[in-house]
Amino acid sequence: MAALTDRTIAFLVAPEGIEQVELTEPWQAVERAGGKPVLVSTESGHVQAFNHLEKADKFPVDKTVREADAADFDSLVLPGGVANPDFLRTDEDAVAFTKSFFDSGKPVAAICHGPWTLVEADVVRGRKMTSWPSLATDLRNAGAEWVDEEVVVDTAGAPLITSRNPDDLPAFCSALIKAVAGSRN
Repeated sequence: MAALTDRTIAFLVAPEGIEQVELTEPWQAVERAGGKPVLVSTESGHVQAFNHLEKADKFPVDKTVREADAADFDSLVLPGGVANPDFLRTDEDAVAFTKSFFDSGKPVAAICHGPWTLVEADVVRGRKMTSWPSLATDLRNAGAEWVDEEVVVDTAGAPLITSRNPDDLPAFCSALIKAVAGSRN
């Protein structure tokens, strides 16, 4: 994998409802590649992850979205879990934070239900992407071209990496590392 030395990646999550493996596997991939992952949430303290519908581990928040500035990060990761992005898309600060990565041309990676936040940020129009199948209509209605593929890397603008589900994590993590390593922002 490409080195991410001196690269800082924001992982934006809600206070609860994050699919744990969609947070931890990309996080570990960033660390293995020499990058620094930072957990950003809408509230301080800890976030509650889930294994599907069962509570899993808690993780400490590094910064709230109000404290965070996209200029301090090289990339953004949006893990899934049904409740996680559903909450984020209703939080104005989380949506604005997400949109700012696109405005500055920085890579964004979203997996499973994570693209819901991208729909709310109005950044999917004209983009090719994938997601959990139940988001296909939402993404198409927001102007995206939805495909059922393991990982999609769309470079028409800020690099956008999307995957469907936890089974796609190896390809998702590899594409994330490659995109961040190749970015110059």
